Amino acid sequence: MLVVKGSVVIYRKKKNIFVMNISRTLRHILSRLWQATMDLLPIAIVIAFFQLVVIRQPLPQVKEMLLGGLLVIVGFSMFIQGLEMALFPIGEEMAQALSRKGSLFGLLIFAFALGFSTTVVEPALIAIAREAADVAMLGGLLENDPEVMDNYALGLRYTVAFSVGFAILLGVLRILLGWPIHFFIIGGYGVVMLITTIAPKEIIGIAYDAGGVTTSTITVPLVTALGVGLATVIRGRNPLLDGFGLIAFASLVPMIFVMGYGIFIFGVRI
Repeated sequence: MLVVKGSVVIYRKKKNIFVMNISRTLRHILSRLWQATMDLLPIAIVIAFFQLVVIRQPLPQVKEMLLGGLLVIVGFSMFIQGLEMALFPIGEEMAQALSRKGSLFGLLIFAFALGFSTTVVEPALIAIAREAADVAMLGGLLENDPEVMDNYALGLRYTVAFSVGFAILLGVLRILLGWPIHFFIIGGYGVVMLITTIAPKEIIGIAYDAGGVTTSTITVPLVTALGVGLATVIRGRNPLLDGFGLIAFASLVPMIFVMGYGIFIFGVRI
């Protein structure tokens, strides 16, 4: 009899724990969905205002828009959750593990490979590279040859990816050696302004946009986690002061490299 009562008590405890876990999970999911809705709400308000007040036209395909908005909210909330569960911990753990091993070469190679690999497959960069090739062809800068245009677009992609890898490598080296970040930022934008004066006009806008394309949804969390992880494990570094800034490098350096690519392809502007 005591055995039966004990089994019942254990069963009830397990059931209560299960119910509590389910309840906690549901609350967390609803909280994520609500947060995603609040983040996306301003965009929806702006679109609806201009559509209904400025353009004065009803919203097209309302059912499809509502379904698409719901999918965006769910996807966005899941994406943020995935970042916190996977990408941020991975970046920090790898940075700390490499720094503890004392392998400077391995750490720098990892930083370069991380920046290059996350950028070269970025869909926005691929789209901009193809559009740049089409515009260059229409402007008479490239032959109306698919192979020539593909080579130009591919070269632009690899230039941006290499520049981001180099930027992350430089940023990691700055964290390791404790160099002030403002010297790099001020000096970097000075170089951007100087190269702008001699770069072909057709490449300048693309170069400036390339800086924004590199800060993708995958690159930013991984690179940020890398910087914070390094600054956390290295003695004398402050994660708040030294851990951030890699994204600024990743936005700045591609401008210089892409304008250099334009000078190499089209020549110096006279």
